[in-house]
Formats: sequence, C-alpha cells, structure tokens
Amino acid sequence: MIKVKDKSACCGCVACVQICPKQCISLDEDKEGFLYPTVNRNLCIECGKCEAVCIELHSFEVREPLKVFAAQHFDESVRAASSSGGIFTLLAETIINDGGVVFGARFDSDWSVVHDFTETHEGLQAFRGSKYLQSRIGNTYRQAEKFLKAGRKVLFSGTPCQIAGLKRYLHKDYENLLAVDFVCHGVPSPLVWKKYLEETIARQCEKNSVLLHFNPLISERGSMAGIRKRKIDTICFRNKNLGWKKYSFALTLSEVTTDGEKNTVLLSTIFPENEYMQAFLADFSLRPSCYACPAKGGKSGSDLTIGDFWGIEKIAPEIDDDKGCSLVIVHTDKKVNRLSNNSILSEISLRQDPFKGNPSYYTSPYQPVNRAFFFSQFGKNGFCKAWKKTMSTKLQDRILRKIYQLL
Repeated sequence: MIKVKDKSACCGCVACVQICPKQCISLDEDKEGFLYPTVNRNLCIECGKCEAVCIELHSFEVREPLKVFAAQHFDESVRAASSSGGIFTLLAETIINDGGVVFGARFDSDWSVVHDFTETHEGLQAFRGSKYLQSRIGNTYRQAEKFLKAGRKVLFSGTPCQIAGLKRYLHKDYENLLAVDFVCHGVPSPLVWKKYLEETIARQCEKNSVLLHFNPLISERGSMAGIRKRKIDTICFRNKNLGWKKYSFALTLSEVTTDGEKNTVLLSTIFPENEYMQAFLADFSLRPSCYACPAKGGKSGSDLTIGDFWGIEKIAPEIDDDKGCSLVIVHTDKKVNRLSNNSILSEISLRQDPFKGNPSYYTSPYQPVNRAFFFSQFGKNGFCKAWKKTMSTKLQDRILRKIYQLL
C-alpha cells in the first residue's frame, strides 16, 4: 500500500492512482499546491500494484544516449510558435499522419495544465510550447494503454517522471509507443501559478492601464460602468519576439464592454524580470521530489528526450539564428530516421559536450535554503509579497529569514 511519509519521495506521476483495481487512491492537495496520493484503507485489498508501479521505489537504470542531434523544423511559423526548434510538432505530425494518437499537456479553461490527447493536426496546437507548472495527468496512462492494445501508434510526451510513471504502469514495451520526455528543470506548484495569475489580473485592474485609458465608457464617465470582468486570452511562457535566447513571458488580457467592444492589453516581460519565472528558475516553487529526481539521465525509459539546445552557438554556430534550436537525445532508434524529412538535422558528437548547456538532463536542482520561508510567506500573503520578502535585501527581512531557518 502506498503511503507518502516523505513528500520528497513522491513525484506525483499518479501511476499508483491509475493502476489501482479498486480505485481507492485519491489525490489530495497540500498547502504548497502539490497533489499526493491517499489510500482509502476500507477499500484497499492490499494487492501491491500501487507499490509495483511507483518510480520512487522502482527506478530505471541510467542510460547513455545513443546519439545527440541539433534540430530545427523547416516550417518557420511552426518554429516561431514553439519553445525551441519545433521538433515536438514534427514528431507528433508523423504519428498523426500514420493514424495515431498524441498525448501532451495543454491549458485548461482556468489556465491550469492538464494532460490530454488528440488525433488531429489541429489539436497539436494546444500541446505546443512550454508550460511551467506540474500538469494533472488524469487517466491518460489508461487511455494510452487502450490505444496501444488496439494497435494504434501513440506518442506520449511528458516530464521524465511522467514518462517513467507511464512505463511502469504499462509494465511492457510496445513497439507502437513513442515515449518523449524533455530536459526538465523541475515542476512548479500549480497553486503558486494560480495565485500569480490572480494577483497579476488584480494589479492590472487597479492600474490606469491601456485598457482603461482607451475605453470610451471610462474616459467619458470616469467609472467602471459598462465594463465586464477581465479575462485571459492567451499565455505564452516562451514568447520569441525578442529572440529565442531572450524569451519573454507574455499574457494577453481582454475585457468586453456592454456595447460588445473588446479591448485587449499585452503584458510582456523578459524572463529574468518576471517574478513567476524568477521563483521557478531559482528553484523555490518546485515540487520537493524535484530536488532528488528519480528520472534524470535517461532513467525515465523514454525513447527520445527533447529540449532547448542551449550552447548551440558554440558547438554549431552555423545553424544558430536565435529563432530556436532543439536538442534531441536518442535512447532508441524509433522514428529518428524520419526527423530528417522535414527538419534541419545535425548530429552532434558526444565529445563536443552537448550537455554543457543543459545540466538539468543529468542533475537535479539544489533546494534553496529559504524555500520553506517562501512557502510560509506564500500561505499568509500570496505569491508576490512572499517572493519580495524572500528576495529582499533589507536587514529586517534578512533577520526574519535567518530566524525562520533556526526554528
């Protein structure tokens, strides 16, 4: 029976939830916003299946890459809409063209992230682009298994721990499965993301923004008459308007007047200046298990690992145009030969150290000494105030953090 005593020993892959024959394992959210399994002892039959699929209890072996490629999609519009070189789209398109199914992460109606599947080219758009928070995997392992047993080709993409969870759940190799993970820095808290969005919208509502300034109902009446609630239209974690290496977090808000007019405003900041991205990249908002990830270094069981080829300008400057280049790490030979049909594909010698710019492939992030302080402040004051307190250089805040460490 699964029992989470140490939260750092649960990555949230939920393979245990999906394998349970009595469906007696539920997911409960903790104060940091992460989901953990809880077993209903009254229904549990002690079959041991949940423990058998746990990747923390049964991890895969480290695998050295067979090959490494730098890759870019030929279609510039696809590459522009992708986080790096557009290779996920290319892989997914080959599966769809063969009558297969593609699983990936998409935004839900409330801008949380969920796993889903599509059987159409149009459906791939929702999966494209990075989404920096932990997705809800739902029952997609079960769905993928049904398609695989029916003989359909399946591409399943996810974090290394999600791919490891899928492979443990399936308990066998399928020739018609292409498992794709990515170079993962870690998964931030969905609750931190939710609070960040709420506070961002609230701050925008308080400002004399572009929306308000150009709305005739407000400029004429000096009030909020006729204005409906703002909503989010689009979110892009990796906007490339300033280039691939200097990407921006971009959020588009809109509001509709009672006259039916729609006004929009774009909020965009380069990633080092965005508070949410700061907390993520400084490792404060990550799931506890990310600091000792059980699926690094090819241990997920994936066929391919993809990601940004950071450092390509030093290894192969002739293909670096700052529009995005994908790193493709090959663990098996599935589908690799088909990449060359629609992409610029360059094999990179392992002697050139292609992982130098991507240390997250092998190594887990270090847990910040003030992580607990950040989440304690987050629970009391929300995201923005918590982050400011955590990063503040004021003497009183530094003393407060030191006292918290000693408690």
